[in-house]
Amino acid sequence: MMFLRQLRGELRKLFARKRTYIGYVVFLVFEALLLSLWVYVGREQFEDLAKRNFIPVELLSSSLTATYWIMGFSMFLLGSIYFALVAGDIVAKETEDGNLRMVLSRPVSRLRILVLKYCAVIIYTVTFVIFVGVTGYGMALFAMGSEGGLFVWNPEMYILAVYPDRDEAFQRLFIGACFMGLSMCVVTSLGFFFSCLKIKPAAASVMALSVFFIDFVLQNIPFLSNHKDVFITFRMANWIYVLQENIPWERIVESYSILMGLCVSLFILGWMVFQSRDFKT
Repeated sequence: MMFLRQLRGELRKLFARKRTYIGYVVFLVFEALLLSLWVYVGREQFEDLAKRNFIPVELLSSSLTATYWIMGFSMFLLGSIYFALVAGDIVAKETEDGNLRMVLSRPVSRLRILVLKYCAVIIYTVTFVIFVGVTGYGMALFAMGSEGGLFVWNPEMYILAVYPDRDEAFQRLFIGACFMGLSMCVVTSLGFFFSCLKIKPAAASVMALSVFFIDFVLQNIPFLSNHKDVFITFRMANWIYVLQENIPWERIVESYSILMGLCVSLFILGWMVFQSRDFKT
């Protein structure tokens, strides 16, 4: 009970900062902009694509397909910025302001403090991804209506799936959002690790994004295409396999075991660095 009370306090502090809401506002604007372009500019192109590939138009131009596009084509590049911003701020900002010196004057372990802060940013990450999915779906319903199923196409991961049944499509998309949230915890863990170092909050966020984008760029270099399995961003993209008609659970379990192991390792490294720091002088 005491841990939950302290966790609520950390979440209250997290959401009391104005910069925490930047990502929410940006994604709401992005969703409205993308759906406006989809309806007024891209409708004819999608109808032509459907005719050429013998796909029902209601699958390509549906609210569920639009939600998949909003999440799948924006979260990795746009969402990672805000996850790194919040996670890089969670420890470094309180160190900079001197709050941790006051907290550590009480009989509480440094490990407990870090566990509370890490749980807070993980909750923020997963709920943020679900928030984007829910708001994107709500706007898509308003713009396109509730008809149609789900069309999933990802040429890089060799996935093509069609779900004409709306209930099954909705369930698959929701599960995919949950797995995407777990994937984005890697960016959050990177930001948290650098936040535990003796650096400014902005530097911690920039360092986390630098590592993430370097891995992403290397993964997309042509002569490294046969070695994609060694890159973290490729493993993070494996959430898309949940939307495949026959889900390859072995591949998903392997990838997420690696990702969760990386998250735990980053937390332990951050804790070891944080444990050795001097906040008294």
